[in-house]
Amino acid sequence: MFPVIMLFAEAPVPGNVKTGLQPVLSPAESAELHHSFVGDVLEWLGGFKTLADIELHTDFVTEAWRDFPYRRVMLASGDLGHRILSAAESAFGNGRTQVLILGSGTPNLPPPYLQQLLQSDADIALGPTDDGGFYAISLRKIHPLLFNGVDWSTPHCLEQTIASAQYLGMTVEIGKEWFDIDSPADLVRLITHPTPPRTTAWLKRHQFLVESNKGAI
Repeated sequence: MFPVIMLFAEAPVPGNVKTGLQPVLSPAESAELHHSFVGDVLEWLGGFKTLADIELHTDFVTEAWRDFPYRRVMLASGDLGHRILSAAESAFGNGRTQVLILGSGTPNLPPPYLQQLLQSDADIALGPTDDGGFYAISLRKIHPLLFNGVDWSTPHCLEQTIASAQYLGMTVEIGKEWFDIDSPADLVRLITHPTPPRTTAWLKRHQFLVESNKGAI
């Protein structure tokens, strides 16, 4: 059976998403930008359709991104670790041999970075972010204690996940580092890099683009 790529994305509800970008952005602007991020990720994930099935996992039922034909699944309640384990357990129970879970905060992630994780034979392959977290995790095995003691949304998230996996006897591979967009400083960084079409359009509408950004990727 094909591997499955699951994009975890919160519904674009103002006040609930990308709150770290405020007060530079309003709640409505933050939700709109998040909507663009997810749309861009879903677009470039289309290039993986010959390698994996693609699913969109959201925290609420939403009409957003209905122009993409991917299977939709509701995220489990609880923290990110519980959501990852729940989604992976369900997929493995249905016969999947590999699950790759991707966050929605890296709209301009180079697709080869994700492909490297998908091709990894390790029990766990992680795509690190430079703030100490990870933008994606590939799982070929799971353990109910994998994320015990992981402090989510802290600079220790990645290292704690690696340490836990190794303690449980799992093999670990680390992919290439990228950055996600959680703060005003990250937004500044985003606009100095090439960006995909929906994000580029949002940045132009709100006059955030700078000369060094040469347009869409």
